[in-house]
Amino acid sequence: MRGKRSQLQFDPGPSRIIPARIAGIYIGLSMAWILASDVVVDRLFPEAGHALAAQTLKGIVYVVFITVTIYLLIRRDVRALERAQEQLLRSYDDAIAGWGRALDLRDRETENHSQRVAEWTVKLCRALGIDGNELVHIWRGALLHDIGKMGLPDAILQKPGPLSPAERREMEKHPEMGRSLLEPIEHLQPALAIPWCHHERWDGSGYPRGLKGQEIPLAARIFMVVDVWDALSSDRPYRTAWTAERIDAYFRANAGKQFDPEVVDVFLDLLRQEGVTWHGTGSFTKD
Repeated sequence: MRGKRSQLQFDPGPSRIIPARIAGIYIGLSMAWILASDVVVDRLFPEAGHALAAQTLKGIVYVVFITVTIYLLIRRDVRALERAQEQLLRSYDDAIAGWGRALDLRDRETENHSQRVAEWTVKLCRALGIDGNELVHIWRGALLHDIGKMGLPDAILQKPGPLSPAERREMEKHPEMGRSLLEPIEHLQPALAIPWCHHERWDGSGYPRGLKGQEIPLAARIFMVVDVWDALSSDRPYRTAWTAERIDAYFRANAGKQFDPEVVDVFLDLLRQEGVTWHGTGSFTKD
């Protein structure tokens, strides 16, 4: 029809079928029990007093039987729904990881960068006492932290030398582009903090909004430490990877300026605990 937009309709499938099936089984069992048990009681207990007691017992048995039956049916179907939901979430997260790999392939300087920083961000979050569902959202945000770069031209994204002031201004639009891409996706709204805010700075001199200190979401403050560490620890066309000592000195000098000081302290302790030695190009071994 002209002027109307066609939309695919979601089929609720089991979510609608399961309650109807359970209700049908309940009605069927109830009718069968009533009819069959009345016949049995009439034949076994012809006297009125005995029949009344038998009817009471019949009711108790019925309540117990139907309760157990419905419980088993619901438990079976709930487990089936949980398995389906887990499979759906795994597929969803696989798609997100694929987006991250696609970004890395486009930005040739940072191959596998998204996967590395996502893994180390989760490690750092755990060291800071963060767990549960929040970790899942942070992992997703870390994988998609540069999703806004999809809106940048290759001439800027893959330029081998320094960016011009005009190109730098375009590059600094990518956090807002990332927010615009992800915000309409309800499932990814809890993961927005990192793509939108990972270029903010503790002293308020970052972009895109100039947030300062704890105005910056914790997930973004954690991620920016890992993101910069991975960049400095990797070989680039215009420089080799920094040494561990130089990186350590950089973070200590910029704690309270670029980075959250508490996050820096925990991260440097984590590196020492992990015994990580970097060899450039994003590879590492444990001592």
